[in-house]
Amino acid sequence: MGLFRINRQTPTVTGPRRLDCGASLYRAGDEGQAWRLRRGVLRLDTPQPGGERFASLAIANDIVGCETLLFGVYTFSASALTDCELIPWPEGEAGLAGDSLLATLARVQQRAAEVVALRGGQAVDRILALVRLLVEGDGQVVLPTRQAIADITDLRFETVSRVIKQLERSGVLNPARVVGVHATRSFHYAG
Repeated sequence: MGLFRINRQTPTVTGPRRLDCGASLYRAGDEGQAWRLRRGVLRLDTPQPGGERFASLAIANDIVGCETLLFGVYTFSASALTDCELIPWPEGEAGLAGDSLLATLARVQQRAAEVVALRGGQAVDRILALVRLLVEGDGQVVLPTRQAIADITDLRFETVSRVIKQLERSGVLNPARVVGVHATRSFHYAG
């Protein structure tokens, strides 16, 4: 018997799934299926003695939970940092095509490098790097809670709050109104 268990169960969900900010997608150790994140940001946490610890981020077009195809269970816990929309993965036969899979693997490697960079250097640079990861094509960005930003960037809550206020005063982040999002979390990025 090897380390890997091939899980060939059919997906339990066949259509899109929406998650509100703060909602859990899955918990480490649960059985389930893989997902492609169409919109939003997910936080991935790893189980540790005494709780869970930040491990990574997933943003639009990333795939999460694919370890269930090998191990039968999720390795990480995933929760929504912003409102999210997901679809089951793979998305049919086209989702298994070599070019699509290679592009996905390349994005995963790039995301890992980006997340590592978020945890070192000057506080303002870490937070700006996170903002750049989260900004949408139109310049809108919905930030996670200040505590989530602190966890992701390995900074103190107070430092995160101070830097965000500094970015607002300098005009890099301009408050924007987004329906259903708290006023302190939605901005237009002018960087």
